[in-house]
Amino acid sequence: MGANRVSQPTDDYSSAQVTLPSDREILIIRAFAAPREVLFEAWTKPEHLAHWWDPSSERLASCDIDLRPNGTFRFVPRGAMPPFIGTYREIVPPERLVFSTVVAPSGEESIGTLLFEERDGGTILRLTIACASQADRDALLEMRIDAGTLQTLENLNEYVARLSADVAAPPR
Repeated sequence: MGANRVSQPTDDYSSAQVTLPSDREILIIRAFAAPREVLFEAWTKPEHLAHWWDPSSERLASCDIDLRPNGTFRFVPRGAMPPFIGTYREIVPPERLVFSTVVAPSGEESIGTLLFEERDGGTILRLTIACASQADRDALLEMRIDAGTLQTLENLNEYVARLSADVAAPPR
């Protein structure tokens, strides 16, 4: 798979774009009808993340976040799936979140970068997965990390929509 150019994100809140901007990267861009502060909090607070992280839409069995540079995270799904474990490298609320994790079969570290761009009251999320090699990137694509991540982002979209509806609902 060769590198390709990244198109501008759409303001369509129901779709995402997956591109391969280089031979080591996967880029996923998705628009959300929520402020970036809400999305950043959903990515960084265990009481939120546990509700939407798992592509199966099941609540995580365990979710631990030590949100500081060199702090770790551990997201444990229910069932037989292995935990997702990593280390935060950079945290710039509510603009940027960078973490490292080992998910490729080679055992090499990959770097995930989340950029939260505010646009017209919503947010454009750019998620880049930078792998150590093209072989690692291709292995992640074979494992369908793109499809799993797209489902996870759809879960996040539904979760922040429920949060917004709860906030907007009049008190009883």
